[in-house]
Amino acid sequence: MSDSKCDSQFYSVQVADSTFTVLKRYQQLKPIGSGAQGIVCAAFDTVLGINVAVKKLSRPFQNQTHAKRAYRELVLLKCVNHKNIISLLNVFTPQKTLEEFQDVYLVMELMDANLCQVIHMELDHERMSYLLYQMLCGIKHLHSAGIIHRDLKPSNIVVKSDCTLKILDFGLARTACTNFMMTPYVVTRYYRAPEVILGMGYKQNAEAERNKIKTSQARDLLSKMLVIDPDKRSSVDEALRHPYITVWYDPTEAEAPPPQIYDAQLEEREHAIEEWKELIYKEVMDWEERSKNGVVKDQPSGYTDAAVSSNATPSQSSSTNDISSMSTEQTLASDTDSSLDASTGPPEGCR
Repeated sequence: MSDSKCDSQFYSVQVADSTFTVLKRYQQLKPIGSGAQGIVCAAFDTVLGINVAVKKLSRPFQNQTHAKRAYRELVLLKCVNHKNIISLLNVFTPQKTLEEFQDVYLVMELMDANLCQVIHMELDHERMSYLLYQMLCGIKHLHSAGIIHRDLKPSNIVVKSDCTLKILDFGLARTACTNFMMTPYVVTRYYRAPEVILGMGYKQNAEAERNKIKTSQARDLLSKMLVIDPDKRSSVDEALRHPYITVWYDPTEAEAPPPQIYDAQLEEREHAIEEWKELIYKEVMDWEERSKNGVVKDQPSGYTDAAVSSNATPSQSSSTNDISSMSTEQTLASDTDSSLDASTGPPEGCR
């Protein structure tokens, strides 16, 4: 740890049953979720002037499994840089030495809601197809580097009010490599009926014929994506070219260069807990050093100079034409009306 790091940079705050010891730049912490991999708080970054999510990894060194998951998530987040994958903004630990090292904090983009909330909204087909397009772009980008998420579910897919979507949580992800074996049970047993996911309970209106065509396309795509036999199932590339999706196709998004996984033995590593601890510590120190030299990943798209210089505070309102007010205690979305104004077409950012 550099000599410049000292206790005066940090402060502690109680969050539920956990104590967060974070850099003073992160203020107004509020819990927004928790799971097997950690506890997440929304916070305001006083340096960038934006809202962020701060994730404290839960007891990363309690056993080899947790330690390996923590290492895997950190390495993959550092490598991946795509608009449909959550961006890692900062990594830090309040401890000063390897001997003291026990806590890891990941700072990421703060989104407005996850798909658990969005799938209950009466979205029009333009928004649904755009959200699905972004999921496919993110998945294709991961697959291009041999990364298999393994825990892709509504709570791990998040959106902002402007209709942008990102995939998160890589604690269970795997990279395809030599001697790679897929564990049969890793994902949450979470299913919803297709008609709920795609919102097919549409009422007829003035655009009945147009909706009928899009609904038919949606059903056709869904039937091809839900085939149990993987050899007969629609591939990601085929889904991206489907009429329901292809209207959004952009080569810079769908064919972005694959992430470079710098640890070629990411999945083959087997270590004692103390060895995992040292590996993770080195990753945190590497991030800190790169941050000083200004070579960390670019600031995620959507964070403009205006946002950085603003005096914004958490839970600001969104525009009324966006996927608005996905207001839940978990997501810190704005407290505006939860309905969608689809009469003016897709929201800005969905064109």
